[in-house]
Amino acid sequence: MMATEVKQTTRAQESTNAIERLYITMRHLLNRGFYKPSGVSGNALRNALLLLRPEIYGTIAEDKAELNGLIYVLERLPDGIEECRYINLTSDEGFAKSHLKPIVPPKRRRNCYRIDDEQMNIEITRGRSDIYDILTHLTFLYIESGKICKRVLVEDGTATIRDWDKLTEFVLSEEKTNDEREVAMIHAANILGRTFDEVVDIQDKLKTAQDPDRFLNLIFWLGKLAIEEETTKEKRTITFSPLLRERLGHHLHGEKWATKIKQTLKEHNLLHRPLHIISANMHSVMNSLFAKKALSEEFPETNSLEIFEALSSEKNKALNKKVKSHAESNGMIFIDDESGANIDVQIFDTAKFANGSCCFELAEGISEAEKPVIFVMDYAFGEQAYETIDELMKPLKEDGKNHFLNVDSASIMGKAGILEGGKGDLMIPSAHIFEGTADNYPFHNELCASDFEGNGLKVLEGTMVTVLGTSLQNKDILQFFYESTWNVIGLEMEGVHYQKAIQSASRIRKSIKKDVKVRYAYYASDNPLETGSTLASGGLGTTGVKPTYLITDRILKQIFNT
Repeated sequence: MMATEVKQTTRAQESTNAIERLYITMRHLLNRGFYKPSGVSGNALRNALLLLRPEIYGTIAEDKAELNGLIYVLERLPDGIEECRYINLTSDEGFAKSHLKPIVPPKRRRNCYRIDDEQMNIEITRGRSDIYDILTHLTFLYIESGKICKRVLVEDGTATIRDWDKLTEFVLSEEKTNDEREVAMIHAANILGRTFDEVVDIQDKLKTAQDPDRFLNLIFWLGKLAIEEETTKEKRTITFSPLLRERLGHHLHGEKWATKIKQTLKEHNLLHRPLHIISANMHSVMNSLFAKKALSEEFPETNSLEIFEALSSEKNKALNKKVKSHAESNGMIFIDDESGANIDVQIFDTAKFANGSCCFELAEGISEAEKPVIFVMDYAFGEQAYETIDELMKPLKEDGKNHFLNVDSASIMGKAGILEGGKGDLMIPSAHIFEGTADNYPFHNELCASDFEGNGLKVLEGTMVTVLGTSLQNKDILQFFYESTWNVIGLEMEGVHYQKAIQSASRIRKSIKKDVKVRYAYYASDNPLETGSTLASGGLGTTGVKPTYLITDRILKQIFNT
C-alpha cells in the first residue's frame, strides 16, 4: 500500500497562518494587559511578522535595515516614540485637560502624549484596528532595533563596534558641523548595511527644521534601548490601560458621535428628509457642489479638474476658504468632532441652495420635503466603520420616542490597494469578503464600471477583500486571491464593516428602509503585487485628484437625479 503523499504547505498558507498567529497573540496581549517586546509574547509577534514578510515592510527579514518601511511606520507613530522604554495604550482618559501637548502622527488621527523621558501614552478611540496597526508598526521598529543591536555589540556582549561609538559621539555632541554629520552618516550606513547614498536620501526625507538629524537620532535611540536590554536587562514594555480593556468594543465614541449628528439633524428639521450618507474626505463633495460657481471669477474658462487640482495645492488656502464660505452661505453645516472618534462631518441641505449656487441641479417639481440632505463623514478606520454607521442608523431616542432616520443611500468612496493596474485606477466592488473569516457580503452596487468608462483610467469590477491591516499584506496571499475564483480586484480595510452595519440596520433591526441604495467605489493608492508600488513608496500626489472627483461626481449625479 502506497504512503499518502503529504502536500507541501504553500507560502500563501504559511502567510495566512502567520496573520492568524499575529492577531491571536495581539488579542491575548490586550486581555493580559502588558507585554515585553523582548519576552516570549514579543518574540511571537516578531517571528510571525518575519514569517509573513509584509510587502510594505520591504526587507524586514534581511540583515540590512529597511528604510522605506521605516518612513512609512514613522509617519504613523508619534514623534519621539523611539526614545520611550514604556508605551501605554489608553482610552480617552482626560489627558487633553492636562498640561501635556498632544502629538498627532502625520498619517494617523490619534492623540499621543509624551508623559516623561521614558513614557509615551497613545489614545485608542477607533477600536481594535487601531491597536493592531500600532502593535504591528511597533513590532517592525523593534525588529529594526534588534538588527542594529546585533551589528554593533561584539561577541562577548560587553563592548560596541567603533562605528557605533562614533555615531553616539556625534548624536550626543552639542554643536555639529556638516562635515561631522557626513562622517556620522558613513558610520550609520555601515551599521545599517546600507550605502552612504541611501542614508543621505533618508536623512533628507526625515529631517525637519527643529531636528535636522532626526534619522541619526532615531538610529541611535533604536540601538541604545536594544543594547541596554541586552546589557543591563532594562526591558521595554507595552501596557494596555484597564479603562481601555474595559471600554473596547462598547461603541462609546461611536454612540457619542452619532447622537450629536442626529441631534443636529433634528435641530435643523432634517431628521425625516431623504438622507444620503457619503463616506469620503472633507473636500471633494463640497468642492464638487460649489467650487466652479464659487471661483467663477478666478477660473472663468477653466474646466473643473484644473480647479480641483488647484484646490488640492497647499498654496491655495485662500481659494479653499472662499469655497467653504460659499458652501456655508448655502446651507452647509460643519460638525467638528469632539467625541474622540476623529471623524468630522459636513451636512448639505439642498433646500437651502440658492439659485445658481450649485453645480448640480435637482429634478423639476421636487417638493421641499423630498429635497435630499447630503451627509458627508470623514474616513473611518477599520472596524470603526461598523461602530460609527451602526450607531448612526439607530433611531434617535428623545422624549420617550424613537425618531428614525430616512436613509435613502449610503455611498463609500476610498483608497484601496489594486491587484491589477496602478495608482489612480478605479475599483467597483460587487461584494466584500473578510480576510481570515468565512464572512462575505454580496450587494447590488448602484455604481458600475460603465459609469467611469472613457476617462483614461482603468476600471475593474469584482470582489474586494477587507483586510485586518494594510501593513500585514504579503505578495503570496494577494497572488492567491488574485488568481483564485474569488475574482478579487483589490483590498481595503472598511468595506465589510460598512456593509455589515448597513445590512444589520436595513434587514435585521429595520431602523432604515430595506431597499436602501449602496454605492462603493475605490481608487488605487498602491499595487502591493508590484515591488516598489506599495504604500511605502509614497503618496498619490495629484494622481489622486482625477479619480477622487470622478467618483464624487458620479455619486452626486445619482443623488440629484433620484
